[in-house]
Amino acid sequence: MEVRVGVDLVHVPRLRRLLTEQPAIGGQLFTAGELRACADRRNTVSRLSARFAAKEAVLKALGTGLGPRMRWLDVEIVNEPWGRPVVRLHGEVAAAGARRGARTVDVSLSHTADFALAHAVVVMSGEPGPEEEG
Repeated sequence: MEVRVGVDLVHVPRLRRLLTEQPAIGGQLFTAGELRACADRRNTVSRLSARFAAKEAVLKALGTGLGPRMRWLDVEIVNEPWGRPVVRLHGEVAAAGARRGARTVDVSLSHTADFALAHAVVVMSGEPGPEEEG
């Protein structure tokens, strides 16, 4: 078994500017559920920034980055009823995680008016996936 980590920091005003200048990009970066979860809350852009940082942190921990055929929507951050963030992987990111032996993906988020931080931890099975066997 192996544990991998990823971390990312987002400057909230930068994401605010991007969403203001290119409103349609929100649907390319965030799932409808993520947008809905943050829309009715205080500090909407800070919360979205934390989710974006989490997506980056998860991709770093998986060791893939945003590779071919992967989309930002393939990493979704949802909340349990009491608020704990949970990672859901979809599409090519889920497939890449499975090939690499990812068993558990966990994140922690924090944000202020200016910065959002996410830390991701991925527990790997230690078994090489088909693309890694030699």
